[in-house]
Amino acid sequence: MERTTNMSFKLINVQHRHCVFTIDDSLRPFFLKDRSLLNCLFSSVNSVVSRMFYKENKSESFTPGFICVLHTFGRDLKWNPHIHALISEGAAGNITPWRPVKHFDYTFLRNAFRKVLLDLLSKKLGPSFKKTKNEMYSKHADGFYVRAKPNSCTPDITIKYISRYLGRPVIATSRIDNYDGEKVTFHYTRHEDDRTIEECVPALDFIKRLIVHIPEKHFKMLRYYGIYAKHHKQESKLRRCISSEKKAFLQRTLDWRNSIILSFGYDPLYCPKCKTSMLVLEVYYKKTALFEQYRKAMRSG
Repeated sequence: MERTTNMSFKLINVQHRHCVFTIDDSLRPFFLKDRSLLNCLFSSVNSVVSRMFYKENKSESFTPGFICVLHTFGRDLKWNPHIHALISEGAAGNITPWRPVKHFDYTFLRNAFRKVLLDLLSKKLGPSFKKTKNEMYSKHADGFYVRAKPNSCTPDITIKYISRYLGRPVIATSRIDNYDGEKVTFHYTRHEDDRTIEECVPALDFIKRLIVHIPEKHFKMLRYYGIYAKHHKQESKLRRCISSEKKAFLQRTLDWRNSIILSFGYDPLYCPKCKTSMLVLEVYYKKTALFEQYRKAMRSG
């Protein structure tokens, strides 16, 4: 909740478009073998989206705001790295505070994403990747699939999207139909024909499908770009999705004390005997001797 709320503070009060950047099946093993290559997906999307808006007017150098989330799983739980991007339908320029952009160049996104990603992978993997790269150009003459169709992503819906895709598990418990002690039965809706598919796999295989999606330590699955990543000269002229007054209120509620009050209906620092609020003097950690904490508390008193 706290992370989602902090993200919502960054959003500009404009429509956002939900886009999905995908790769060919034969490229997926490269990312599974070397997880560091997943950074190439983020870099490619950043380069392509930024370039698309920059082409609107090169002297203005229009900069959008967009948030990218990496998912490594498909509906069937198999390894399928792809990027979900929430892109503002507009951008801030050097002179113009904000220009709405409703048309996304779909052809450019597909072809540019294919080129940038394959070039980055070539640099990382060297000559051994040349054959695969040539095959990708032959197989995907129109570029990699990018879903960038218009959708009604108002600011409120955008925040819900962030919550959904940031905290989305590999599989929801509602999709797990049965476990008999040996096998797990689950279902999913297939993209191609919207048909419900049911699978029954050994429990250990099911666990293997899940743990492969655990990210590396310190790897960021969500990243900010454009005006959401850094300050812009037009920033003061842009209207945020959440006003400064509402932001101040939400920040107060994020405090652990207020969170407990809102969630459980009682104040953890209120003493029912002396009818006053207690002060937090120290935080006790397992590796710190309780007696030392007590002495510090007594000295401060």
